Amino acid sequence: MKYSLRQLEIFVAISRTESVSRAAEALSLSQSATSTSLSELERQFDLQLFDRVGKSLRINETGRQLLPRAVELLDRAKEIENLLQGHVGFGHMRIGATLTVGNYLATILVARFLQEHPESRIQLKVHNTSTIVQQIANHELDLGLIEGDCNHPDIEVQPWIADELVVFSAPNHPLAKQRKVSLEQLLQEDWILREKGSGTRETFDRALHSHHSKLKIRLELEHTEAIKRAVESGLGIGCISRLALKDAFRRGSLVPISTPNLNLSRFFYFLWHKQKYQTTGIREFLDLCKSLTVGIERSDLVNLPEIA
Repeated sequence: MKYSLRQLEIFVAISRTESVSRAAEALSLSQSATSTSLSELERQFDLQLFDRVGKSLRINETGRQLLPRAVELLDRAKEIENLLQGHVGFGHMRIGATLTVGNYLATILVARFLQEHPESRIQLKVHNTSTIVQQIANHELDLGLIEGDCNHPDIEVQPWIADELVVFSAPNHPLAKQRKVSLEQLLQEDWILREKGSGTRETFDRALHSHHSKLKIRLELEHTEAIKRAVESGLGIGCISRLALKDAFRRGSLVPISTPNLNLSRFFYFLWHKQKYQTTGIREFLDLCKSLTVGIERSDLVNLPEIA
């Protein structure tokens, strides 16, 4: 066999970082050893895996065909190594979650998984939907848990559990006392919303697509907790997942606004690359996620620890 697992590991690291120096740092190797390994791999098979663009290396079509196969081989090799070393855990897993899923479900799931499998190691990254989708496509993550839509041709999408956004306000807001609020009334209010690229904003924009130009968007924020604080302060009204508002509604610090004319329903989804090998650890984590929500119709009905 002309190639080694180390060569493939270096190739994958360079693919993800688009830089020999950053790949070397990630693998705790010297820059010269990393560069030599890539050059030797390309020389052995008389091909190029990257296009050189300035100081960056951009993976080319041959490299893109090799990448998922290299990642799968490395994942399988790691499973074999763990087995031979007698490890009972599932090694290192890289999981990405969008903000609502990450803050309210994924952290609990990761904690439970590590309690059951203490020798395992999980890296949980929380970003908006567009970032998670891109990282799955680039093989930077093993699994994604998202709250937005994904139409990437290389990514497998599996529905998880239904979710619903809700318009909300401070308890003393004029709309808080009304049994039903019209679209015309909503267009008169200042809005505090999630940023573009988030699944929450995508669902909101879809619900008001015909009226978006009339919206008075006062603030766009990247975090649901910041939106809740801004709305509590009376800066405007917001629209985020019922799951994220569950405790605030229980305490009465925020209240839902009834908007029967808006369709704010959506799903949470699992994502993985179609060519990504699912390790035993990832399959176990997926089973844990599904067991948490079995028989439950909507995300805010999941039994979670209450926040004081």
